[in-house]
Amino acid sequence: MDSVEGNIRLLLDGKGVEESQEFCDFTLDDQNEVAASKGVEPCTPSSYSPVLRESVCYIVAAVLINQEGHVLMMQEAKSSCAGQWYLPAGRMEAGESVTEAAAREVQEETGLTVDITTLLMVESASGSWFRFVVTGNVTGGTLKTPANADSESLQAKWVEDVGELSLRGSDIYPLVQRAKQYWSAKDEPWHPLILPSVKPHSRLILRLVIAIRKRANNRVCILVSDKTATHLPATEINPLRSLHSTLRKYMTEIFGSDLPPHRPQGVLNVELSTSNPSGSHDATGNHVHKVP
Repeated sequence: MDSVEGNIRLLLDGKGVEESQEFCDFTLDDQNEVAASKGVEPCTPSSYSPVLRESVCYIVAAVLINQEGHVLMMQEAKSSCAGQWYLPAGRMEAGESVTEAAAREVQEETGLTVDITTLLMVESASGSWFRFVVTGNVTGGTLKTPANADSESLQAKWVEDVGELSLRGSDIYPLVQRAKQYWSAKDEPWHPLILPSVKPHSRLILRLVIAIRKRANNRVCILVSDKTATHLPATEINPLRSLHSTLRKYMTEIFGSDLPPHRPQGVLNVELSTSNPSGSHDATGNHVHKVP
């Protein structure tokens, strides 16, 4: 039990867990068996493997705010959206960490160098597209002007109101809002600085911290799995379903059809490595999940 308590402390500090093996209590094979028992044709092969740009996509987006509260934006050069504005963002390359990819995108698209300080949020479309949203501090470089336009971007600038621009997509509004909220509370931050841990996994895994507060003594209890060894419960992410769908199916597997009221609270950290020489990429999201 000491190892579980130690891992909880690590997660609350924004760090990756320390385990001697990769735990997964509810694999795709298990999920397919449950579906088949209910007469539902499984939609995902049990042999699914996350391979970058083939079966999984990792995106980074950097939301940088200056002292005046302005947001760093770049003007697109791609023919499909040329002239429109967006946050510095792009796909991760093989061998990159999340912070390295974000710093590269900022430098290529805005001309500035940046120190990535924390992960702000993780977004997912189905279970095979993930966007890691980060923020940090500009440390140098020269803001790109139209005279320096290239295939990466036409220019970059600090913007007070992104709504005044012709945007490539409105999906960046909640990202900008989250970053501004985070920086406005920098004296009393919501969470410690969180940077994804560089750690390889063979599958896409969602590890849960499921908590309940006992009314009798007001103590908080954490659910653990005792399969093979005591650990935090973990499920394989179904790449053809939403993350919430995967989560609900796993919660139903744990608690049964009479699922108690519960609400996801957020992401504690991410474990990800893209340096596997075979080209496979994988991640473990550490989500806190509270059962009232």
